[in-house]
Amino acid sequence: MTPQPVRVETAADGVALVTLDRPERHNALDLETAGRLAAVWHRCRFDDDVRAIVLTGAGSAAFCTGIDRSVDVPQPSSPYSADDPLLRIGPKANDLWKPVVAAVEGMACGGAFYLLGECEFLVASDEATFFDPHTTYGMVSAYESVFMAQRMPYGEAARLALMGTAERLGARRAYETGLVSELAPAGGAVAAALRAAAVLAAQPTEAVQGTVRALWASKEAVRAQALAHAPQLIALGNLPPERQAGLFASRARDFRTR
Repeated sequence: MTPQPVRVETAADGVALVTLDRPERHNALDLETAGRLAAVWHRCRFDDDVRAIVLTGAGSAAFCTGIDRSVDVPQPSSPYSADDPLLRIGPKANDLWKPVVAAVEGMACGGAFYLLGECEFLVASDEATFFDPHTTYGMVSAYESVFMAQRMPYGEAARLALMGTAERLGARRAYETGLVSELAPAGGAVAAALRAAAVLAAQPTEAVQGTVRALWASKEAVRAQALAHAPQLIALGNLPPERQAGLFASRARDFRTR
């Protein structure tokens, strides 16, 4: 049987555990994984036994490291449009209004922010780290920065985006800035997130989903307007692919965690 890149387990308490299961690639997202995530959210919409969801990554090294760099994303020939498969991987992008809690172990970086930006709140282990490599490799952090700017103070989101791979945001600092709502010991993020999700699942689901929708509406207009600028900023600011690849190949391994 072919291993699936996304696993779903549903408990009797109404909580579904959704796991990105590509630990050998640090749970990076290829096109199959992106498509399966969208299908999982669609399935959860119609499954009345699922009232809350925990999203995590397999293993302890990484929650998710964004798009798999080995993936070739086909692009339309039109200069006025670009295809970004990560825009379709989040629960809100798939019209799911059941609460989603992220459980972060290890690294969460780059395209992982598409997912974190559409979760209700984050639980992280003490060893979790967050960073955005885009600027280091000659790419504009557009969508990722918008998602993080809605979860963190502006200065913290700016530092995260602009420092590239030179700096990683540690779990303690992420908690202090409000990006993370609860810290857990190493290896304990999923258990802590499941406990929180069980509380959410025990509430009347209509009221919970309506509250999720209201919370999202409070920032939806600003987010939509900001994201509308992303394609043009990426087209103008990204280096050519071959120069990006050169920067990636010569990347430094040194970084500072704060």
